[in-house]
Amino acid sequence: MLPDLPPLPALTRAEGEVIDRYLDVVDLLGRINPARPGDTYRGLRAAQALVSQAAALRDALELMHRRGESELQADTLARALRVLDGERRTARVTVPPHPDS
Repeated sequence: MLPDLPPLPALTRAEGEVIDRYLDVVDLLGRINPARPGDTYRGLRAAQALVSQAAALRDALELMHRRGESELQADTLARALRVLDGERRTARVTVPPHPDS
């Protein structure tokens, strides 16, 4: 049985799109990360997909801006990222700790 997750905070449709596209980009960057094990083909495919996902993120931010949502509500968006497993997903983008640490 899956644990009950906290509810996703109330987001505008544009904020939800930004969060989704941001996590798409993060997932791809995690697959490309040369400090993580994997093959070059997987990284190549992720890098190719990154172009279109970065454009989708840009478009989502542009939509927010056009709608007058000129400020990112960092606390709310951070809560949404946590609910959507953003901490684990973004950790794959960083350099892993040194094995001697």
